[in-house]
Amino acid sequence: MALTKQERRNRIKQRIRKIVSGTAERPRMSVFRSNKQISVQLVDDTQGTTLLAVSSLAKEIAEKEGTKSEKASMVGKLAAEKALAAGITTVVFDRNGYLYHGRVKQLADAARKGGLKF
Repeated sequence: MALTKQERRNRIKQRIRKIVSGTAERPRMSVFRSNKQISVQLVDDTQGTTLLAVSSLAKEIAEKEGTKSEKASMVGKLAAEKALAAGITTVVFDRNGYLYHGRVKQLADAARKGGLKF
């Protein structure tokens, strides 16, 4: 019996999460991608807290026109700015079971250009 898309993504996600973990100094940058929106969180797994979160629903991004890929790069840039303001320079990237392609790649590239290291 074939796996559904969600089951397949969850298996990939579990494989990634066995390896990737975030700390306060180097948090995990977790990406969530829906059909219309994209969001990213910086998570400290040792404390179990979210340090900061940015979404394409944020006021600065939602009011601008653009494709989903362009909005993903805006989210990455804004996440990098907020992280640098919070004193975070390096992160561990967690693609959350999604392929490193398209919007996920746009977000990661924009965060790198914004000054984050991963």
